[in-house]
Formats: sequence, structure tokens, C-alpha cells
Amino acid sequence: MIKGEYWNEFCRQNHNGKRIHSYMRLGLAPPKETSTLVFYVTRPVGEIMGYADFIERKVGDAEKLWSEYGLETVLDSKKKYKEFVGNVRRVSFIRFKSLHEATKPIPLSNALLFFGVKRLPRRGFYLDKETTDELITMME
Repeated sequence: MIKGEYWNEFCRQNHNGKRIHSYMRLGLAPPKETSTLVFYVTRPVGEIMGYADFIERKVGDAEKLWSEYGLETVLDSKKKYKEFVGNVRRVSFIRFKSLHEATKPIPLSNALLFFGVKRLPRRGFYLDKETTDELITMME
């Protein structure tokens, strides 16, 4: 799950030529291992809006990770990062590349039917390769 403002900024950066991005989460956040990230944009959008190739997840000291990967995020200053992080000392940076925006976003109601669930977990979940490929085909 990703907030619309972050999704829009990743897309803007991608259109402007930025190729590697980092999505930040507080604490120890998934995914640990995967090949593809699928982005569900939360309210008010409520749609699966795209996907990207997973590079890696970095977990560690908030200050150190900002100095290494801060330029890959949607935040344009260390001040905004500090506001986001607050007093949390450990953060996760989920690094990805090759961001693809869906030409046919998938509404939440369709996604729930597709996954056979009543609601999407906030922390996300793993899909097998076949399911991911089918989902991507539905978005293109």
C-alpha cells in the first residue's frame, strides 16, 4: 500500500528520468525477498496503479540509510524525512527500479475478487510468479 501523494511523486520522478527509487517504512518492513512490487494506492484512489522491479530492502539506522538512499525517496529534504521518521531509529528502505504505471488500473473491488480476500493487508503480501504475471497483464 502506498499513499497517493507518494505514488504521484514516484511517477513524476520516473517521467523526469529517475530510474531507482526507495519507498520508506518505519521499523522492519516487508518485503525481504521478491522480484516484483505491485503498488496499491490507498484512499481516495483505491486502485492497483502499477508495478516495479524490486532491487533490495535495506533495514537499519534511520540517519545512515537517509545519507545513503535519501535521494531515491520522494522526500526533498532531510527535515521532511525527520518529520516522517520521528523518534524511530530503525527504518526500511525498499529499493526498486523500472516503475510501470498501469494503463488499466485495477479497482479495489476487482483486486479483492482476484485475490479472494475481504481486505488487503496493510503490510502487503507475497504472490507467486504466475499470479503476478496475470495481474500485470490485467493492468496493461
